[in-house]
Amino acid sequence: MTTAALPVRPARPNGWWGMAVFVASEATLFGTLIGTYAYLGLHNAHWPPQHLAKPPVLTPTLLTAALLLTSIPMQLAWRAAREWRRASAWRLLALAFAVELGYLIWQLHDFVDLVHVYPPRGSAWSSVYLTLLGTDHAHVLAGLVLNAWFLVRISSRLTNYRLVGLRATTFYWHAVNTITAVVLAVQVSPYL
Repeated sequence: MTTAALPVRPARPNGWWGMAVFVASEATLFGTLIGTYAYLGLHNAHWPPQHLAKPPVLTPTLLTAALLLTSIPMQLAWRAAREWRRASAWRLLALAFAVELGYLIWQLHDFVDLVHVYPPRGSAWSSVYLTLLGTDHAHVLAGLVLNAWFLVRISSRLTNYRLVGLRATTFYWHAVNTITAVVLAVQVSPYL
């Protein structure tokens, strides 16, 4: 009786593991912020405080839906790059970048308004709410910077090194979208 050798599955690249560790630390950060929000909410009779208007949810919901859809072109860009279809990967990455940029510009505009409506010194709710939103927006910005770098880098050529970086960035982007969906759930929670 002969036994067939099992195919050797190569390990994931170091860049991917580095991003996985980074995403785990970011998940911890957001878990702490959301835990703080929930803890304070359970220990206050009114959360958010009654003198504050409930936060808007329609625009953030629509924007988050658009942002979540960017996981599709990001994944397809990585797949195209893996198949050495550089031009297709670049176009898909550019599409994702354009939607992400539009999301961030609109959200930052609304965030500035929210800072005036809910001053961070006004209540614990305002403070943790704005910290959570601001931290999420900073992560979207980090993803945009990574995507912009890859738009520049793969416009000329595709290498194994850039492929690993794009894979890690795609993983990061899926994590950011997941975190943003959870942050949206926190934004909607006063209406539940």
